[in-house]
Amino acid sequence: MGEQHTIPTHGSFCWNELGTKDAEAAKKFYAELLGWQLKECDADDAPSVYTEIVVGDKQVGGIYKMGQECGDAPSQWMPYIAVDDVDDSVRRVWELGGKVCVPPTDIPNVGRFSVVSDPTGATISLITMSGAHN
Repeated sequence: MGEQHTIPTHGSFCWNELGTKDAEAAKKFYAELLGWQLKECDADDAPSVYTEIVVGDKQVGGIYKMGQECGDAPSQWMPYIAVDDVDDSVRRVWELGGKVCVPPTDIPNVGRFSVVSDPTGATISLITMSGAHN
């Protein structure tokens, strides 16, 4: 998710990510539609090419090709919301009647995230960016 990020405020939307079956078509579409600059990331541990979305001089999201592990899942956008402590927020998700789809997981050099759904079934990702507790 980029080399230089300021730590976003707790509760703010801070990243948007597109998982798609055809990353090249999606990149072409959004670059032409919205004028996005696209920057391929060089991540040795990434299972596929990850492309950052840059608007102005700010990295705002990413696009990646969904692998076979995604099965028949459709291409979809995933918003990320900044939280001060992912593990604490996940405990609150359970208390408030939500569900955890992906448990808290570290993303090297980025932070720690979890995918959760609210009691209505809507899904989001929560993320604590690296350095948030330094």
